[in-house]
Amino acid sequence: MRPNTELARLVERGAPIHLLGIGGAGMASLALLLQARGARVSGCDQELSDMTADLERRGISVERGHSPEHAAAVEALVYTAAIPEDHPELRAARERGLPAIKRSSALGELANAGRLVAVAGTHGKTTTTALTAMALEAAGVDPVALVGGRVPAWGGNARIGGGQTFVVEADEYDRSFLALWPLIAVVTSVEPEHLDTYGSTEEMEAAFDNFVSRVPDEGRVVVCTDDPGARRRLRLVGQRGLSYGLRSDADLRAEHIDHAVDRTHFSASWRGEPIGSFELLLRGEHNVRNALASLGVLLAMDIEPGVAAGALAGFGGVERRFQKLGEAGGITVIDDYAHHPTEVAATLDTAKLVFKDQRLVAAFQPHLYSRTAAFAVEFGKALARADVVFVTDVYRAREAPIPGVTGELVATAARAQRGGDGVRYRENLAALRAALREELRAGDVLITLGAGDIGQMAHVLFDELRRSHVDA
Repeated sequence: MRPNTELARLVERGAPIHLLGIGGAGMASLALLLQARGARVSGCDQELSDMTADLERRGISVERGHSPEHAAAVEALVYTAAIPEDHPELRAARERGLPAIKRSSALGELANAGRLVAVAGTHGKTTTTALTAMALEAAGVDPVALVGGRVPAWGGNARIGGGQTFVVEADEYDRSFLALWPLIAVVTSVEPEHLDTYGSTEEMEAAFDNFVSRVPDEGRVVVCTDDPGARRRLRLVGQRGLSYGLRSDADLRAEHIDHAVDRTHFSASWRGEPIGSFELLLRGEHNVRNALASLGVLLAMDIEPGVAAGALAGFGGVERRFQKLGEAGGITVIDDYAHHPTEVAATLDTAKLVFKDQRLVAAFQPHLYSRTAAFAVEFGKALARADVVFVTDVYRAREAPIPGVTGELVATAARAQRGGDGVRYRENLAALRAALREELRAGDVLITLGAGDIGQMAHVLFDELRRSHVDA
């Protein structure tokens, strides 16, 4: 447990705090925590969204666009790692002598004061964090939970419990997770990612080593042993380690996995002894592992895992994680946040399990120029699992364009993998939507993939398909 901090003192006395970039998933959840703890919260972002609408429904004022005037009547400003240091609003706050705190530091100042469960990993951390919070709630712990996606069951991306247990998504981007000092750390996976931050895989792995080394002797490190990068962290933690996965040497193991049409069943054992049967509304082996991680946290806290069975079975998932938008004219539309080759492959493999013998159409929007340049070939291999592949241009997010790096790199890689058949490139989302309207037919399953704005396009396309079916 860390001592009280300047931010915590401001929150305790109800000071006005402004969040720059409040529409991001991490910032939105932090806003809800600050509000719940007593601060008067306001924020701004370039675009308004469902996330900002959630905040406004809870009484948080959100302005569209940025202005130095936003710093005029507040006592502290919190900003995301994506905000440049010369941003006018940030500069105005500093000129006024206000505390200007990065989101990662603000989260650390609040969460480190409690019993902290931090979920890290290049894949799976959002769903795992939500499942862990659900499991602890079922056990009567009443945690505060902050996740990087919208959980419909919470009406947002935070669960504000009344206790001093925090379950937070620990983001490796910009080394944000190194502001946390967890009692229990979860590592779902460690693969090359965010090399714009780290420069090399070795530097990224060193950051994960730093993260797990922060767990005290009385804490535990819950690690997915199926993932080679995660498994390497076990060598550092000794007796604090608790492994989970499908491998026979995992401490906590899932067995007898049954992929039904509408849910997934599995049994679990702890060091060879059965501990119960579980079911999920979620699909895919990756979600079995995510559920195991949540059970591993319960074991690390000396809680009987079986108490979580009902909560896991009732969890409908996080938005944009294999989210079924619906069916229209015999066409099923699924939207998914997958933006790394491993995630794309896992999503498409899951779709092939769930939708057997149906034509699978994948529409992918690459996210970040640096990631596209680094993984174009791997994206092509992952997308080749689909029967028909569409690729659009790169969603730039926080990056400036890199000459020669476009979505066409991914499309070319997918063509090479498939022998040139069934891959189309469309430069923008409007052209992609029109092409999909022409391509899709009854019996197809469309999966839109990417961390940019392709999810919004998926909703628009589904509404068009539904209306055209009704009109017909």
